[in-house]
This record gives sequence, C-alpha cells and structure tokens, in this order.
Amino acid sequence: MSRQLGTFTPPKLSSTEYDTIRKFIYKESGIDLGASKQMLVSSRLNKRLRYHKITNFSDYISLFQSNEHKLEKQMATDLLTTNETYFFREPEHFKFLKKDIIEVHEKGTPFSVWSAASSSGEEAYSVSMVLDDYFGTDTPWKVFGSDISTRIIEKARQALYPLIRIDGIPKPFLKKYCQKGKGEYDGFLKVKPSLIEKVKFDHINLIKPLPNVGKFDVIFLRNVLIYFDEETKLSILKKLISALKPKGILFIGHSESLKDMDLNVSLVATTTYQKN
Repeated sequence: MSRQLGTFTPPKLSSTEYDTIRKFIYKESGIDLGASKQMLVSSRLNKRLRYHKITNFSDYISLFQSNEHKLEKQMATDLLTTNETYFFREPEHFKFLKKDIIEVHEKGTPFSVWSAASSSGEEAYSVSMVLDDYFGTDTPWKVFGSDISTRIIEKARQALYPLIRIDGIPKPFLKKYCQKGKGEYDGFLKVKPSLIEKVKFDHINLIKPLPNVGKFDVIFLRNVLIYFDEETKLSILKKLISALKPKGILFIGHSESLKDMDLNVSLVATTTYQKN
C-alpha cells in the first residue's frame, strides 16, 4: 500500500471506489447510500485513511476487506451508518406513549420498550425519563436500545451529551434526570446514574437474524426505514413486529410509511401502528 508519513492530504473518492463502498455497506447493513452521498462518505472515512496513513481510497478498501482487519470493517460500517438524533425527537410520539399507552397500562405489570435504532442513546433515555416519571417504583419497566454501530453503542452507554443537543428535554426532566458537567466536562450534560442503570444497550444488525430479545409493549423504529429498499424494509418490519406483545405499539418516523405492506398491524395514529 502507498503511505504518506507527512501532512495528510484528503484524497478524492472516485465513482468506482464509491460504488464499491456503497455495495459493501448494502451487504453489511442493508442500507443503500444512494448515488449522491459521495462527499459524505469521503469526509467520514478520511479520518480512517489518516489514521492508517493511507493516501488513496482503493488501498483503504483493500484494507477493510481483508480478513486481517475485521475491526476496520466494523469501523467503516459504524462511520457510514450512524445518524444524528436528539432528545424527545418527534414529540407527538412521546405524548401518545404517555397518554394512550402507559397511562392505561395496568400498574404493577412489567412494561418494556425497545429503541431498535437507538444511535447514541437519546431516544432510549427520553423514553426512560417518561417511564420512570410515571411508573416510579410501582411498576417494573425496562428500556432496551440497539444499533448496528458498536462505537455508537459505547457512546450511548456513557450517556454524555453536548448541552447544545438537549433542547428537547422538558425542564422538570432536566432537573430530575440530568447533571450539568463541570471542569473537563463543562459544556456537557450527563444522564444520572440512577437512570443509566435501567437502560441496556447492545449491538444488533436488523438485517441479520434477531437474537432472543424478548417481547415488548412498544418498539421505536424511527427514521431508519428510509435507508432500506422495500424487500429489506419488509423483512425488518416482520421481525420487529414478531417481537411485539399482542396489541403492542410500533412507532416509525414521520417521513416513513407502511402503506400497502402486508403486515400484522393497524394504523392508530400518525406513524403509529398497533399489532393486531
């Protein structure tokens, strides 16, 4: 491989190289990057070329495709499949969760939620704040978060976020469940340990067979379906719906739809489906 030990100059990503990376990501994650993400892919992977002192994308592709660098394959997948999220995104879903699901749930009966594309954890912690605030110690509850990116899962477990990302958190929840950073953590917020310990995260690739995750009252699968083709989307949805309890609720993103899909669910509110 050609290497440059001095100042790193970002190389250009050719159309052929981009097509190779696009096919790789589709095979690994089921996500089709499309034809217009060349600049995004280049900017996200340049840091890995710099790390390995590689001066062109062809050499980097050979690197992560080799059997000796399986961790680099996961790293490339992580970098190209991680999407930005924030606390209490699409607040209508959280209103529905509180008023139409948990407030009519039989107290004392265990309640569980799966954030199936949890990214850096904001969605899972948003849900946990709502559940803890309502149920307290009267009803056992759990929140499970999963993502294809092992790197982002570790970030979710740390529960440390820039203050500029917390605007969606209601003020009472900020006081009750969050700590403002000091010293080296100035400018950051951390979710309180008492809440962190109630939220579990794990690595799951939704296009692969699901591990035994159990059954859930609610599953959030938001703003991820748009990245899959119809066949992959249908396969993922069937697997997740099978993980719902009878009459369980599935939330999808506001830019997504299950229209004309043969699925065992019924629309009960905007982008909100109930298992039949």
